[in-house]
Amino acid sequence: MDDQMLLTYAQQLGKALAERGFMLASAESCTGGWIGQAVTAVTGSSAWYDRGFVTYSNHAKQQMLGVQSATLTQYGAVSEQTAQEMAAGAIKMSDAQLAVAVTGVAGPTGGSEEKPVGMVCFAWASRQGFAHSKTHFFSGNREAVRRQAVGTALQGILKLLKDIPPSLA
Repeated sequence: MDDQMLLTYAQQLGKALAERGFMLASAESCTGGWIGQAVTAVTGSSAWYDRGFVTYSNHAKQQMLGVQSATLTQYGAVSEQTAQEMAAGAIKMSDAQLAVAVTGVAGPTGGSEEKPVGMVCFAWASRQGFAHSKTHFFSGNREAVRRQAVGTALQGILKLLKDIPPSLA
């Protein structure tokens, strides 16, 4: 996935959000703000991107997004459960109708047998209660894993938008 593809996804997302009058928030760990960078590369994104939370540490996830310490203890920072709480927190702490959350192991260190390098957990949520989470296993170096994660995050928001009935726009 290259920069042009990320820009294309961000442009499609901006158009779809603007058509609904929706705002987006992002909650990022392993991508370190790259989702925010990708969407703000689109001219006019202030009309549909509310804010981004870069919560690399567990403390930041708890403090900024309300991730429960019990969740982090039981499932770890790299888990769909944590990603779900990050997305819910981004909705709660913003004016956005949609949120995406990403947490993972970008490498080259930090992986384990249970959570290998390239494992990235995603969650997408809407203020209306639509939610979805998924774990992907990407290959490549740190930048490649992060780039694939950003693309997957953007594609997931587009999918979530298609799943929300137009009557809720």
